Amino acid sequence: MKTERKAKRPGAAKAQSKTASKKAPATARAKPEGKDAQRVFEGLGVSPGVGIGKVHLRESGDIQLIEYQVPARRVPDEIARFRGAVAKSRRQVGKLAAKAERYHGAAAEELGYLFEAHLQMLKSASLIGGIERRIEGGRRNAEFAVMAEIGAIAENFAAMDDPYLRARGQEVREVGLRVVRNLTEAGYASFSRLEPDSVIIAEEITPADTALMDPRQIRGFASVLGGVEGHTAIMARSLGLPAVLGVTGLTGGVQSGDTVVVDGSNGRVIVNPTARCLADYRRRRQQLAREVRVLARLRKVPAVTRDGTAIDLQANLELPRELAQALAAGAEGIGLLRTEFLYMNRDDLPGEEEQYAALRGLVLGMAGRPVTVRTLDVGGEKLASSLGPATEGLNPALGLRAIRLSLKRPKLLETQLAAMLRAAVHGPLRILLPMISTVSEVVEVRKALLKVARRLKRRGVKIADPLPPLGVMIEVPGAALSADSLATVSDFFAIGSNDLTMYTLAIDRGEEQVAHLYNPLHPAVLRLVQFTIEAALRARIPVSVCGEIAGDPRLTPLLLGLGVRELSMTANALPRVKSRILHLDIQAATQRAQIIMDQSDSGRITALIDDFNEAL
Repeated sequence: MKTERKAKRPGAAKAQSKTASKKAPATARAKPEGKDAQRVFEGLGVSPGVGIGKVHLRESGDIQLIEYQVPARRVPDEIARFRGAVAKSRRQVGKLAAKAERYHGAAAEELGYLFEAHLQMLKSASLIGGIERRIEGGRRNAEFAVMAEIGAIAENFAAMDDPYLRARGQEVREVGLRVVRNLTEAGYASFSRLEPDSVIIAEEITPADTALMDPRQIRGFASVLGGVEGHTAIMARSLGLPAVLGVTGLTGGVQSGDTVVVDGSNGRVIVNPTARCLADYRRRRQQLAREVRVLARLRKVPAVTRDGTAIDLQANLELPRELAQALAAGAEGIGLLRTEFLYMNRDDLPGEEEQYAALRGLVLGMAGRPVTVRTLDVGGEKLASSLGPATEGLNPALGLRAIRLSLKRPKLLETQLAAMLRAAVHGPLRILLPMISTVSEVVEVRKALLKVARRLKRRGVKIADPLPPLGVMIEVPGAALSADSLATVSDFFAIGSNDLTMYTLAIDRGEEQVAHLYNPLHPAVLRLVQFTIEAALRARIPVSVCGEIAGDPRLTPLLLGLGVRELSMTANALPRVKSRILHLDIQAATQRAQIIMDQSDSGRITALIDDFNEAL
């Protein structure tokens, strides 16, 4: 029996609701009086800037898929057909990787990682084997088996607490759809024949799509699906293309040839703007171009306030490939290196030598600048086959994750610590522990660190002497409230404002019903931040902020006024934060912070912050 269905991207509906909800509902705000009337859509501004051009409406990439049962005698032929499609997919990805080499800097590095990840998935024994088992065991056609297996994997990613890891499900869907296209011999629309000054509008724009975009021809893009943490967003920022994702109703509200403005800074798409609106955005685009040129000159300028207070600006890194971008932005160190990349897209656990080689490369690349390495921070879900079966739990965000998982699996932790101790020989390195909630957790890790150090010394392996500083992330209310006690067993603090806000307010930013309540300026969140900073200052240990608020220039005066002197953020946020610091007076920022901390209303807090910034 044959059943016809559309091969929609697994989890697409869920991705749409989660990503589009991080702002107010993304709907057309203007009431059109005709097909040419101005219409404004709102979504997620994932890449700043203004793009103005003509709409190139890309049709949905849905594939008409037929599900049917394969006769037993035809199963080997069906498996052979699947393997042929996989081989063709590998060749296609190889060609895309070669094409991506024309880019320079962060864009080329990001694409290099992306296509390498795609190739690894196309070679993954667990993925290929899972699909073939579905073909053989269920006697289903290859297209159906691919989408079923990919759908199951994508759902695992979608259930993850970490937004970065959750966004990796997009890569899995992209690989699956490529194989299905090759099985069905469906065409793939490229961007090679676009009119100059085009703006791409689509239901979804994948990271591989961006590899086909020429920034000299394309002024920006927007799509119904997508989020801030995905590779599409990362690529847009790397290429300097304004982009807005998660825009509900967008494809139904535009036609090819319409004039459109993509406001990647504010998350807006304006279709058929009025003459006045268009003139305003053209002026804004010119102003942004001037700002970029000015900010580029700040790369080697020290981040020092007007009254002489030095601020340490560092970069958050998801991947080693982002190192060049961080250095180009003038980062004085790596304030947060997430080590999850070592465990992605593989069937085995990374060994000590592999982890050491990766960390050594980063430490040497920073040439004496400090590198803060966070131990593995994943939830209780199945991150990859390398971590084994998923841990059961009703709420992974509150279950076996981060430091809890590391302490439950000592070998996992000790391998990471050994690699860190060895890498610290090549330059300053700090060890950061995620989701700490008790003093005993830090004590246990310190014991493990000493144990690993003794073992390495017995082996004659050179390690850092003295041992690297051991710090904790303050990202749960319990840690902030016990910061004085944690300071007695810690060498430094790093405030993770994203999770701290989520846990304090009991809000998941990806849950559309409550996402609008997520507010890092809530008085409760700010008081926990203040409590942590004051505990660190009393104990005379360094304290940094490495969540999203660290990269928001609007909040820089507040953080410095509360006593923070070290901020870590995405590389592209560094120049604007530095510019704000250069115009600040610490004494004035401190006075305003004191006034803010006396407030009990988020609206009043926002007004005080904006008023201070406008006076700069």
